[in-house]
Amino acid sequence: MTSHGKVWFVGAGPGAADLLTLRAARVIAEADIVIWAASLVHADVLAHARPDAEIVDSSQLPIEGVLPLYTRAAEQGLTVARIHSGDPALWGAVQEQLDLCRALDLAVEIVPGVSSFTAVAAIVGRELTVPEVAQSVILTRLEGGKTPMPPGERVRDFARHGTTMALFLSAARSGQVQAELLAGGYPADTPAVVAYQATWPDELVVRCTVGTLEATVKQHRLWKHTLFLVGPALAAEGTRSHLYHPGHFHTFRRAEPAARAELRRRAGARTGGAQDGGEPATPGATS
Repeated sequence: MTSHGKVWFVGAGPGAADLLTLRAARVIAEADIVIWAASLVHADVLAHARPDAEIVDSSQLPIEGVLPLYTRAAEQGLTVARIHSGDPALWGAVQEQLDLCRALDLAVEIVPGVSSFTAVAAIVGRELTVPEVAQSVILTRLEGGKTPMPPGERVRDFARHGTTMALFLSAARSGQVQAELLAGGYPADTPAVVAYQATWPDELVVRCTVGTLEATVKQHRLWKHTLFLVGPALAAEGTRSHLYHPGHFHTFRRAEPAARAELRRRAGARTGGAQDGGEPATPGATS
């Protein structure tokens, strides 16, 4: 079957319609059919749709209910904007839809979106990768839920790294989350953030600690649409990256000799020997 139809999988961001990318807004505006989930995506994003576009709420449809729309798009050469909350790459059930679309000979393309974990970091005004404190971010969910976790992917095992962690889809079992974080090695006073409906009108963002996470969730009666951020970077101060240090050099900037020597001394003190202050950064590096 020859097809000129196309399905765009569009990241709508965490909630606020003005966090759509320019590309996402353009794709929605050009679509013949707009599929969105009212349970996860704010209705304001539909303001970008054409007045004559077919709008379909998928919140009560299994994938079999969406398949006829893809089939019609393939047969009639239509453009579909399938709107997903956050970024489609994370817990978006996108891969199975990509497989269906390709079986129908539909062209597909993905528009990335702002994830809720970066939105929450912005709301609380924190960097998640603070130099000398945390240089990794673990994105995961609590095991034992509706979707099985692969072997080896347990919260307590990830917690042993002691770095920043974002926990999705886990608020209904906050007691187990807290227990696993503590069992993995996070001290009870490790900073944490509980965020409900981030960037929505009824947003609730509360700071707490790993030791008070369960109590915080239960106090506010949260069980869905809630994200946890955990890790020492959420309260760290007094560190500095090399990127904007006068002793750091890269393609567009030379290092100041005295500051460069300082960086090398600091690196040597950390490792027990003379070390360089870091390799040249490539253009666009941010850490």
